[in-house]
Amino acid sequence: MTNFRLTPLAAALPSTVPFVGPETQERARDAAFRARLGANESVFGASPMALEALTAADHWKYGDPENHDLRHALAAHHGIAPDRIVVGEGIDGLLGYLVRLFVAPGDTVVTSDGAYPTFNYHVAGFGGTLHKVPYREDHEDPSALFAQARAVDAKLVYLANPDNPMGTWHSAGTLSAALEELPHGAVLILDEAYIECAPDRTALPLTLDDPRVIRMRTFSKVYGLAGARIGYAIGAPDLITAFNKVRNHFGVNRGAQAAALAALDDQAHMTKVAGEISAARDRLAEIARQNGLTSLPSAANFVAIDCGRDGAYAKAVLDAMIAQGIFVRMPFAAPQNRCIRISCGMAGDMDAVAAALPKALDAAHVTVKRG
Repeated sequence: MTNFRLTPLAAALPSTVPFVGPETQERARDAAFRARLGANESVFGASPMALEALTAADHWKYGDPENHDLRHALAAHHGIAPDRIVVGEGIDGLLGYLVRLFVAPGDTVVTSDGAYPTFNYHVAGFGGTLHKVPYREDHEDPSALFAQARAVDAKLVYLANPDNPMGTWHSAGTLSAALEELPHGAVLILDEAYIECAPDRTALPLTLDDPRVIRMRTFSKVYGLAGARIGYAIGAPDLITAFNKVRNHFGVNRGAQAAALAALDDQAHMTKVAGEISAARDRLAEIARQNGLTSLPSAANFVAIDCGRDGAYAKAVLDAMIAQGIFVRMPFAAPQNRCIRISCGMAGDMDAVAAALPKALDAAHVTVKRG
């Protein structure tokens, strides 16, 4: 075996990834999924304007390393200055850059137990120390997060609003009040990937001179450009400028920039998709009720369905759904892992869920009884 001279940190890390993709599962099953409802993509599709721009982009050229046109369009859209925006390879890429900027081996960060795992993956990759707090009534708990940050002198605190994997959310007023508890020297990473799906007055007001908060946004969800891998962060100018020290300046390809710019310009399509997501959430809640289950209120493009028992039972339900060709996921940590999480989809996708779920529940009863 070749003895590669990895860093001690890299050598000590497990060979794991945050998610197993549906393609990997399809290869293992030797069959495609009938309904792809586990990755919170937008099966409703991107704006035709965005797809046309993607096709027309001069792909023989590198993308603009400054993302100039998109940054200025986003600034105009939000009514802020362009120096408060950095564009990157989706929120995942931006989280990696942010952790690289802040976290050295041994530095502390705080997150919720069971929250979006890619942040944890980046923290581990740079040798940081993770401290976790539990959810409270299936919501992330800002007060507990900020208290823990004070206790461990955390550099970063991660909070998603709306939350993934539960879909729950806090109002802008709740978060504004909680920010008073954020300790000096800590930066709140506010992941707003699903904000376009959320009710009014969910997003914090864009008072972006506050150096305590950096907000993450994406074109992967309502805008339907998950495959293009493009997102952006909004924050104080000095922090945004710091990204230039570490980011891959050619990481966002030319087609993604063009597609995102066109998608931003087609707000009618975004509004239409948000309406379709809302209708699909209602349908998933009704499917849950028809099967004697409870769905959690959601402000995201998915619904968490409470299977009413423990994580082992929910995992049996999930496995039985996948066996029927319905790709869904579930939260990782207890007690949220009593749920399965189903992304919103087209009417045919929802029909497939309605047909598969009662069979999955029957199979799970048998599996757990045998176990």
